[in-house]
Amino acid sequence: LIGQGKGPVEAYLDVDAIVALAVEKKVDILHPGYGFLSENPALPRACEKAGITFLGPSPALLEALGDKTAARKLAQRAGIPVVPGTEGAVDPNAANLEIVAQRIGFPLIVKAAHGGGGRGMRVVESARDLKAKLDEASREAGAAFGNAEVFLERYIKRAKHVEIQILGDRHGNILHLYERDCSVQRRHQKVVEIAPAIGLPARVRAELAEAAVQLARAAQYYNAGTVEFLVDAVTHEWYFIEVNPRVQVEHTVTEMITGIDIVRSQIQ
Repeated sequence: LIGQGKGPVEAYLDVDAIVALAVEKKVDILHPGYGFLSENPALPRACEKAGITFLGPSPALLEALGDKTAARKLAQRAGIPVVPGTEGAVDPNAANLEIVAQRIGFPLIVKAAHGGGGRGMRVVESARDLKAKLDEASREAGAAFGNAEVFLERYIKRAKHVEIQILGDRHGNILHLYERDCSVQRRHQKVVEIAPAIGLPARVRAELAEAAVQLARAAQYYNAGTVEFLVDAVTHEWYFIEVNPRVQVEHTVTEMITGIDIVRSQIQ
């Protein structure tokens, strides 16, 4: 059995055991699901080695987009605005940490570089809280995702969180399935998803959809994915924040408004 004698996180992230079980049961196709393992490039690599078809993006895409700091750099190269922040992971013990934070501006938010679901995130209101919040976020990220790297972004207090569902095939065709509004959150975790988004100007809706497709093309993305943005609730300025290179739990909201079965599309 997978995970025998292991803790729940360790067992869940055990790529070798999962693929070995798939081989034993003569499984020839493996769907990554929507958990944290679905963004781990070790899983598709192990599937390829075992002769199993992986129903998700390639290891190269997972590396380019699953790492939030790498995705930020890709967005910048594609001309898409990003929230001001560090260009890579930060060392909680770095001597120039406060200078870097002041340059970004308080309040800021510490984010896990790998993973999601609100884990490894802390809002920092002032410089005196920076080190403690960084340490907390780093420990939580390490425990949840097996990677303790974190980075810094400016915290936009009044923002709508809008995500664009994308689908891409292996022939370079990319399309969007409009947006989901996931602004209702608790502890940075989504509680309610709404589609279409409420109170989003038509201009902004069109710009976000175009930017999501533009970024996916720049990455040569295929499969299902979600491109996430923050929209300032006052000015309606918007910023790219991350890509989820997988199907999300909330993909069913988009299925309801479009009539498109996203998982079926992945298989096709």
